[in-house]
Amino acid sequence: MSKKEFGLNTICTHVGEIGDEQFKGAVSPIYMASSYAFLDVDVKRYPRYFNTPNQEHLAKKVAALERTESAMIFASGMAAISHMFLAFLKSGDHIVVQNTLYGGASNFIREEFPKLKIEFTFTDGYDVKDFEAAIQPNTKLIHIETPSNPLLTITDIKGVSNLARSKGIITSIDNTFATPINQRPADFGIDLIMHSATKYFGGHSDICAGAVAASEEHIKRIWNISKNLGGSLSDFTVWMLERSMKTMGLRVKTQTRAAKKMARWLESHKAIKKVYYPGLKSHPQYELAKSQMRGYGAMLSFELMDGVDSVAFQKALQLIKPSMSLAGIESTMLNPAKTSHALLSQKEREDIGIGDGLIRFSVGIEAVRDLKADIEQAMEKVMNSRQEA
Repeated sequence: MSKKEFGLNTICTHVGEIGDEQFKGAVSPIYMASSYAFLDVDVKRYPRYFNTPNQEHLAKKVAALERTESAMIFASGMAAISHMFLAFLKSGDHIVVQNTLYGGASNFIREEFPKLKIEFTFTDGYDVKDFEAAIQPNTKLIHIETPSNPLLTITDIKGVSNLARSKGIITSIDNTFATPINQRPADFGIDLIMHSATKYFGGHSDICAGAVAASEEHIKRIWNISKNLGGSLSDFTVWMLERSMKTMGLRVKTQTRAAKKMARWLESHKAIKKVYYPGLKSHPQYELAKSQMRGYGAMLSFELMDGVDSVAFQKALQLIKPSMSLAGIESTMLNPAKTSHALLSQKEREDIGIGDGLIRFSVGIEAVRDLKADIEQAMEKVMNSRQEA
């Protein structure tokens, strides 16, 4: 049976397994060696070459999920995206980058690219025409993120891909929020697909990793620079990541269903001013999201009514954790202005619509009724203290 015929959960569970030939264990063994034989072997293995048994096999699972020829695993999402950029850009080249981009990636571009004499343009918006207007004669790469962090804007993946192909430009996407469970960019012609594997791939808030999926040709190009930069992942963490990815389909689908219910409920809540979720019909790109996503993801953001202290609200939560990251099985909230986008100036944040009161909500696997109850009790505490003041 071909891997292409496997169901989603079968890919998550079985593709990329290492067979335990010695003891016949049910799970992949861990190969912790940092030194391997070089005589009479087909492959000279070394951790920094991204080709230890665990690294090599997990990459196959990522590629199968994203429907690409190959993939690489990195020590973090930022290692994945920075290595990817540096593999396809050199001094004098130009990149078009979506303005609604993860703050760490934006900061990397703004701080490091000028040193390397790599030119960049942040788009004015997220429509295809915004990308077309930003293209220059030396543009080599267009990078998008959809749904975006943290405003959940949706970009036309196929439209951007077609535009880039017509001009001979490579495309890349941050597919972290959607995951291959809800969105497969390769089906729409995107060349390079990266993830912060810390998030839904890991799913338990205990792993830091990154991944890039692409053609064998493109992955070899990334490998050529990555072997020198040294952003490889330890084999124990690789093993943990493979274990976690076995349940990714189950986790993400459960979280996605819960997020849609929570988004609808929050949208009708009297203390909520606005909800950002692509699965709501009120979302400006709802139809576009529907056309390119199989599910709308487990991330949403919302703004409290004016005068309601977002920090006090989060401190009053008892079940949902105010926490830095996202995508764990536990629900979390945070202020992007204080965390993911803190490296940007206040003006830069305001220019892309990230106010100090915006709250990003990563929906976990808890019962929806329990999440609603926690938000209600926290809101009641904040409103009561506001009235007393």
